[in-house]
Amino acid sequence: MSTNREFLFRRLHSLLGVIPIGAFLIVHLSVNWFATRGPDVYNQAVSFMEGLPFRYAMEAFFIFIPIILHAVYGLYIAFQARNNTSNYGYFRNWMFRMQRISGVIVLIFVAWHTWETRIASAFGAEVNFQMMEDILANPALLIFYIIGITATTFHFANGLWSFSVTWGITITPKSQKIATYVTAGIFLALTFVGIRTVLVFVGI
Repeated sequence: MSTNREFLFRRLHSLLGVIPIGAFLIVHLSVNWFATRGPDVYNQAVSFMEGLPFRYAMEAFFIFIPIILHAVYGLYIAFQARNNTSNYGYFRNWMFRMQRISGVIVLIFVAWHTWETRIASAFGAEVNFQMMEDILANPALLIFYIIGITATTFHFANGLWSFSVTWGITITPKSQKIATYVTAGIFLALTFVGIRTVLVFVGI
């Protein structure tokens, strides 16, 4: 019974990482990309997102609750997992370890980013281009954001590979190899979008 329960939990954890969390990540990065078109365009995009109907309900049920559930079970997996990269340095073993490490980094980054933006907004601050400029004017926070974004895109892309295996989409070695290249491409594309946007806020 416990084995079946763990199997279901791991499937749910994997599913949440792709839908809705992965979908939210892509939307969030896409909205942020408007910063490359200038402050006014970015502010309009942010204002549109903040003006969506049922915004708070959608944030709770499609963002915050899934993230919390995914994070809690992810931490359980991370701390009970037996990494064997010291004895078996295979690529996938390293990806397994990096997935756990990146997950912890992502949790810290998301918590901090939420505090600086979403929580600040609840207390009256305006989320706009100027806010992000002020945050990223601190070189330490700029580096922190670049690391956080890279960890997030890696965690998502590598999680897609695991998702495809867990859900029986890629079963054969050939299909898994193809998935490795596809998810690597997704990682590079999303990382470029994320970091390029951050650099816009610091005038680069």
